[in-house]
Amino acid sequence: MLRLSARSGCNAPATHWLGIRRPYPTSRFVSHQGKGGQLSLRWGPACSAATRRPRHRGSAVAVQASVSRAAESGVPTEGRWNTEPIYGPWPRLVEGTLQQRAIGAQIGTLVIATSAIQLANGFFGTFIALRVVAEDFEATMAGLVLSSYFAGFTVGASYSGRLIERFGHIRVYAALAGIVVAATATMPLMEKALPWLALRTIIGFGCAGVFVTTESWLNAKAAPSERGYVFSIYMIGTFVAIALGQLLIGYADLEGGTSFNIIVILFAVALALVSTTRAEPPRMAAPVHVPYLRLVRLAPVAFAGAALSGLISAAFYALVPVWMRDEGIDPESIAMFMLAAVLGGLAFQVPIGRLSDRLDRRVVLALLGVGLAAAAIALIRLPHTLAVILPIAGLFGGLMSTLYPVCVANAHDQLPADHVVAVSSRLILASGCGSALGPLVGMSLLRRFDIDGVFYMIAAAALLLAALAVARSLTSTSPPHLERTFNILPPQPTPLAHDPAGAAKAA
Repeated sequence: MLRLSARSGCNAPATHWLGIRRPYPTSRFVSHQGKGGQLSLRWGPACSAATRRPRHRGSAVAVQASVSRAAESGVPTEGRWNTEPIYGPWPRLVEGTLQQRAIGAQIGTLVIATSAIQLANGFFGTFIALRVVAEDFEATMAGLVLSSYFAGFTVGASYSGRLIERFGHIRVYAALAGIVVAATATMPLMEKALPWLALRTIIGFGCAGVFVTTESWLNAKAAPSERGYVFSIYMIGTFVAIALGQLLIGYADLEGGTSFNIIVILFAVALALVSTTRAEPPRMAAPVHVPYLRLVRLAPVAFAGAALSGLISAAFYALVPVWMRDEGIDPESIAMFMLAAVLGGLAFQVPIGRLSDRLDRRVVLALLGVGLAAAAIALIRLPHTLAVILPIAGLFGGLMSTLYPVCVANAHDQLPADHVVAVSSRLILASGCGSALGPLVGMSLLRRFDIDGVFYMIAAAALLLAALAVARSLTSTSPPHLERTFNILPPQPTPLAHDPAGAAKAA
């Protein structure tokens, strides 16, 4: 129960502030003293409307309210306040609420920071592939450099949870983002294959930790009823940022250090945004362990599909720009091709998601695999003009980018709700292993068979997934969806530290 103290001296009529009836007819000052500090409401002598400006001092919150002195209507407070706590004893505003504003600011900061990182990543991923060509590394070493990011990402996704549990979200975010900034700034100073391999591994590790931190933070701060909307905004922001990153390729300095400086600036902006927040970070929940053998036994198609989707997407994003650069294609055309693939991925998310929520997800995976193989072969056989290639690139990107989300949803159909995060982490590791192999194997095929070898590898992997999905659907019954809806995920999966059960469809 709130304890209120009042000092008279105002002619404002009695109203229902804080959801309870005041026992005094007139009041100028009402305060609530709690463990975190003092909440105060102060009325000014003349003001046309109620205004509130929340200030955060740790967990202490001060709110100033100026209310009109309209004697006939009184202060319009109905439905604005109640006594639900925010942090400890604090009341929550219901309409334009303090809680919504504070949490909205946190979520907005995280989404903007992640968009800055994904803008840098979208640009960096394509740029480094083109830069490797310019440096003329040996084929195997070039493949290792392009694979190293995904290897580091996989390790980072596996260990970041332990770091967060020990040091907290903000410290881990700041430390890992700082490491990413330092490693990126070092790359133009050490233009050799081995240093770049090590630095790209470090960058992958740091980016995985940043995404784990962001997504677990969003999961904890978003209300269950709004989590799907929040993560839809988060993932759409990710897609848009990656797409804009492709456009930067047309203006990239492929020989000097300017492009590295742009990437460093974007990473540093994200670090500054999150490190200076006053928001209280969430607490880590105890993880649930899911053995790999159990996951493979219950959801073999999802596990294999995660690995194959990682192989396909990493080979495409790493090697196609390399080939286009070798062919003398201008950076603007490369940017348009990669942009079409990313936008296709965004456009296909909701339609494929709705389809997978209505049909057996294994059937959907089989259809996606066959369609992706057909699109890959079309990219080989059809004339290489922008008018022909760009629509096929959009189709290819859409089918490729929905493989992993459908695999995640299929795996979650098989296991209880409290296993969601553990299952997601296992699938991330499978996808990461495939992503590390994709550029390495694909680079050998690229040097021997040109780009045709890479797309035939992608087609073979897609058809293998389709065959596994068909075989599994014929030998076992369709699992119930258990209200686990499809989720919008980026072209290359982030750690998905959030609860996919709550991250509903964008529609």
